Parts: sequence; C-alpha cells; structure tokens
Amino acid sequence: MKKVILLGVALMLAACEDAPQSDPPETGAAPAPTNDNLLLVRGYRSEDDWCQLTGETAYTGNFLDHTADLVSCPTGSSAEQSLVEMYDAELMGQTGGYSVYSIPRG
Repeated sequence: MKKVILLGVALMLAACEDAPQSDPPETGAAPAPTNDNLLLVRGYRSEDDWCQLTGETAYTGNFLDHTADLVSCPTGSSAEQSLVEMYDAELMGQTGGYSVYSIPRG
C-alpha cells in the first residue's frame, strides 16, 4: 500500500512540473512599434497601460470613429488579452507588432 501511495505522490509531482507556467504580467514601458503606422498617445486604462489610445495616421485613418476609441496593444501580450476580455473590442488590424482595436464609448 505504501508503494501505491508513493507512486501516486510521484505522479502528482511530475504532473505539476510539466504544467505550463503562465507568463507574469508585463512591467515597465511598452515596446515601441516596429514601424511608423501608429501614433500612440497615452495608456488607455491607466498611465502605464501597455494598451495605448491611438491617434490618426495614414494607417489608422479608416479605423477612426467618433463613437469609439482606437486602442493599440502589443500583439500577444497579457495587456491585449485583458483588454479584449474587459471591453467589446473589435480587431481592426495588426501592424508593427501591435493589434489595433476599436472600442465603443459607453
């Protein structure tokens, strides 16, 4: 019986070691876009938010709407994931390592 219990404990420990680890939230300044398509104005939800309110450029001009905010987040970041979970965000495009969303104003 002791061998069965030890085997069970060993299997549980092995499973814990193989479990994927979630990435910690990003900290510090957001990465800069890799091109000039985006005019990042300021953090959207807070001053240090990696998702940035986005201004008009040749690329974003067709996405702008007076009833919505245009917000850009580093593609694949936890900031992007939380933005999509928090708001009714519509993906408008991707450029320079960023995903661009339109968020209706409430």
